[in-house]
Amino acid sequence: QVQLVESGGGLVQAGDSLRLSCAGSGRTFNTYAMAWFRQAPGKEREFVASISWSGFSIYRENSVKGRFTISRENSKTMSLQINSLKPEDTAVYYCAARDGRPSSGTGEYDYWGQGTQVTVSS
Repeated sequence: QVQLVESGGGLVQAGDSLRLSCAGSGRTFNTYAMAWFRQAPGKEREFVASISWSGFSIYRENSVKGRFTISRENSKTMSLQINSLKPEDTAVYYCAARDGRPSSGTGEYDYWGQGTQVTVSS
């Protein structure tokens, strides 16, 4: 059974940093891209960043790139470093994996984690 498990979320203050981690199990992920999505209350799930098994990465947009850094420690683990957190970063952050290149499409991912809550107070 394939599982993705996120960790590292919590309650932080604006301006703080946080590092989220995702660990996969149940299969090899050597050809899989892994990604982070987030979903704020009352909003749709949105793409944050994605990284290939070889380290090629894509990011959502300028508001994310520069503060968010995605990394891949090995084929099964991935991290998201978030600096200068803002209240609008408050969301549940999800890890996802797909067999292929990095993509920003929510529907293109095969596996999802349960999510980890990030709450940023002002």
